[in-house]
Amino acid sequence: MANYLGIDVGSITTKMVVMDEADEVLEKVYLRNNGRPLEAIQQGLEILSSQLGRGDSIDGVAATGSARHLAAYFVGADLVKNEITAHSIAVIDLFPEAKTIFEIGGQDSKVIVLRSGVVVDFAMNTICAAGTGSFLDQQAARLGLSIEEFGRLALKAKHPVRVAGRCTVFAETDMIHKQQIGHSVEDIIGGLCDSLVKNYLNNVCRGKELLPPMVFQGGVAANPGIRKALESELETDLIVPEHFGLMGALGAAKLAKRAKPQQTQFKGFELTKRSCSTRGFECNECGNQCEVIELLVDQEVVAYWGDLCERYRNTEHRKNF
Repeated sequence: MANYLGIDVGSITTKMVVMDEADEVLEKVYLRNNGRPLEAIQQGLEILSSQLGRGDSIDGVAATGSARHLAAYFVGADLVKNEITAHSIAVIDLFPEAKTIFEIGGQDSKVIVLRSGVVVDFAMNTICAAGTGSFLDQQAARLGLSIEEFGRLALKAKHPVRVAGRCTVFAETDMIHKQQIGHSVEDIIGGLCDSLVKNYLNNVCRGKELLPPMVFQGGVAANPGIRKALESELETDLIVPEHFGLMGALGAAKLAKRAKPQQTQFKGFELTKRSCSTRGFECNECGNQCEVIELLVDQEVVAYWGDLCERYRNTEHRKNF
């Protein structure tokens, strides 16, 4: 039976899913990047290699996420797709009646509007990261709490306070002020969750027709405080998928399965044993002044991207390692 690998490399985390022909998730990986996505990809491949049986092969690979091109060049992906497509495919296959997808990740958030299994509209946050996973992690750490404790305490709020949630800086300043005048931690966290949800709905979701059934996914879907606040504001129950934090990778795996490459370009799990790095330079050959990125494996340049005219991508410098 064929197996397909989906890779979703985001701003904070790297997710990988191995799926079989029956759409069963065989293995999965969820790692923090710690600012080093290539190392996270290698670590994820190493974990999958140890989990899969010797006879298990990878017959197709797709990459998505903000670092999808980096992942694709490195592992040898057969397909590269944006996050909207990957997340939508995963939801449509699991919940064909879904009409709205809320996806909140490490540093970005998005809303996807579906009608009859087709994406008809979407939006992403542009500047502010208030309400995303990295901001919630930061506030939990400032309060000396784990992110799990942070979410649970929000449910204990009896009188959630009003927190300025339109900006990460203002929200943190307002939280400190509320602590100093004596509000309980529970009420402050509960108020923060309420404010962040209103900010998300008023900015990212502005002008969108939000209809049930609604799916909530992304790493922040694990936070019960945000989920409760979102359900309360929308006055409806949300569907939280089993693999809510892996839906991008799952969608990528499904897309790889649909593509059914005759011969996968996947370079194998041996990539975990090879040295890899990236470096950038500014091309001055024309007025575009592109910031070109080089991928090096074992100290050799094997790929370029970022050049608008493809001056470097179309040269002999790109090697099939």
